Amino acid sequence: DGRALGVVEESRCPSVPVGAYVRHQLGWRERAVLDAVDTDGADRVDPRLAPLPTWLGLLGQTGFTAYVGLTRIAGLRPGDTVLVSAAAGAVGTAAGQFARLLGAARVVGTAGGPDKCALLVREFGYDAAADYRAEPVREALARLAPEGIDVYFDNVGGDQLAAALHSLRTGGRVALCGMMSQFGGERRSTDINQLIQAVLKRLTLRGFIVRDHDDLRPEFERRVAGWLAEGRITTRETVVDGLENAAGALLSLLDGGNVGKMLVRLDDND
Repeated sequence: DGRALGVVEESRCPSVPVGAYVRHQLGWRERAVLDAVDTDGADRVDPRLAPLPTWLGLLGQTGFTAYVGLTRIAGLRPGDTVLVSAAAGAVGTAAGQFARLLGAARVVGTAGGPDKCALLVREFGYDAAADYRAEPVREALARLAPEGIDVYFDNVGGDQLAAALHSLRTGGRVALCGMMSQFGGERRSTDINQLIQAVLKRLTLRGFIVRDHDDLRPEFERRVAGWLAEGRITTRETVVDGLENAAGALLSLLDGGNVGKMLVRLDDND
């Protein structure tokens, strides 16, 4: 499974001619047959607007998720202090940079390990990063954002969400994107009474599924493509030649805890 990008070789749909580039969700494969109507999640992409690989990364679903969460869900305002959990992931690295470009005064992230934290500050627009494995996030936030935060982009839930609730200022906003703390063998429940902070501070917590916000996609593509063209965004990509090499490379990336997007190239010409 996974999103793919390809060039149309044959078409019976006038709006998608031969030679057009499309993005779909039918998995990693050499060829796919798509319906003319958008039942398979297929959409055209414009290689003139941005390089093709970016349509699977920053201009793809991960970048769009970061943009929707910050703009529509959390309502980021110029001057805000922003916290992003799982900041070294594909969504998190986009969210940190977008927050900065949207006018955030300070951007803080959480990640696992000192190398990832250093990378966030060095390459991805973060002012500071907390290693959640080395110290409790609530203590780290007291040090890294002593005046509190205005926006929390949550990919983790659990203890990190609880820490953010205590750090948020009155009227703060939380975009609930994912809860990775609920997966895997080390799941721990967090006291739901922490939610009293939402009452006391009049916080807004809003969950979202990015596909509900496709009306925002044209704005997102124009804006982010402009930032890319201006050289204001950093990307990291791992390119693998051949579908037969994809699984091994993906496992290697996951084992190493690397960030960014992995792209499988099936055509030597692109």
